[in-house]
Amino acid sequence: MRTSIRRPAHVLRTIVRRPAFRAAAALGAVGVLTLSGCGGTTLDDITVGPGHGWPSAFHDGRNSGTTTVTGSRHLTLSWSRPIGGPALTPTTVGPDGQLFVTTGIDNACVGAPGAVGALFSFQMPTGRKRFCNPLGVNAIHSVSAVDELANVYVGDDGGVNSINSLGEPRWRTPVAGVPVSVQFTGDSNVLTITQSGQVDVLNRQTGDRTVPSFQLLGEPDFLAHPNLPRPADGDGLDDCGSGGPQCPVANVSAIDPSSERFYVTVWQRGSANASLVALRYADKRIQQDWSADILTDGSATSPTLSPDGKTVYVGDNSGRLIAVDAENGHTKWVQPLGFTPRGAVSDDDGLLIPGGDDGHLIALHDNGDSVRIAWERKDLQLRGRPAQTAGETGYVVSPIGDALNLVTFDTHTGTTVASAVLPGAQGTTTGTSVGQKGEVVVTSRVGQIYVFKPET
Repeated sequence: MRTSIRRPAHVLRTIVRRPAFRAAAALGAVGVLTLSGCGGTTLDDITVGPGHGWPSAFHDGRNSGTTTVTGSRHLTLSWSRPIGGPALTPTTVGPDGQLFVTTGIDNACVGAPGAVGALFSFQMPTGRKRFCNPLGVNAIHSVSAVDELANVYVGDDGGVNSINSLGEPRWRTPVAGVPVSVQFTGDSNVLTITQSGQVDVLNRQTGDRTVPSFQLLGEPDFLAHPNLPRPADGDGLDDCGSGGPQCPVANVSAIDPSSERFYVTVWQRGSANASLVALRYADKRIQQDWSADILTDGSATSPTLSPDGKTVYVGDNSGRLIAVDAENGHTKWVQPLGFTPRGAVSDDDGLLIPGGDDGHLIALHDNGDSVRIAWERKDLQLRGRPAQTAGETGYVVSPIGDALNLVTFDTHTGTTVASAVLPGAQGTTTGTSVGQKGEVVVTSRVGQIYVFKPET
């Protein structure tokens, strides 16, 4: 059940200061949603997932880092701009090209003085800011997900928020912790998991819980510990970037929409290693199917699910890529990489390209019960998460000389096709996203967005 709670004062101020025309537009959008649910119409049956922008952190429910859009091999920088603060998660792209990214900044948005988190939206063609919504300070740690109406779903301190394409709040549902994973289920609900292990499935239109919450770390025993305090919502978030032990759930879940089984990395308190856990959302409840304690020194990547749903790929902090049987959790093969992968593994039907903040560009081919190196580029150091597109075209950020470059490469051979400088970029990047028209979006951790467009 969704709980109605008082919004922070800065959110209230932001809402009441909206210009009249935006409020009217929002009412019109709500009217469309209301009408679409009446009279037995099927207009509200909105599918979400791959092929419509870059709707979740690693493109789709299985975290494939791959799109069916044919990638351009000739890109030019369209625009770049700072967002005013750092970024920790990939930028998502709605079906109409609207960009969404979270950050944490001072004086974020009108009427919100002091340090807060924020959700920014920008227009793809121009980079113009569409809206900025202040959220809890730890919203920077939450990924976003976008549905087919460009409604965005994002977490912050103790809540899951839904915001429409105009920046108007739709609903907020309280949770324990900060949602670091936001995905869509096969029946178009919203699956969220906080860093403290609370799993929820929420109705996309109302925010109501469709099943009882599930606690990956188990329910607290208040009879044995009647004075047990509730942990702060932001506890352990600083360990999430490296998959450390203080962050029980550090990554984005991978979900199989056909079976509603989903896969999560979990570090149970007191365990020597982190685990890959399979859960199922069915029969009006969430249940655990299996757990494999295989992630040495913690999880390094989000799990990636193969297209046929039979294999889960995950990296650990000992520098290994592991393939796991999705049915029972048994290890199929292990491949040492020589570096720690980060983000998720881009998987185009068995061609696996891990990302990272160090290490080098490498592609592996899954043979089922074994793996082989398809090609390797030790001259291209990783500074982010690669993306694969149709037409055997891939993109990755790599340092060349003194600058970070967006490198376009042939996914079949690994050969460099082209490279383009990211002006002023430093450090590493949070992800590489591909728009519906072949635009490539790169966001740096220092908080700069770069948008490249196909040459015409």
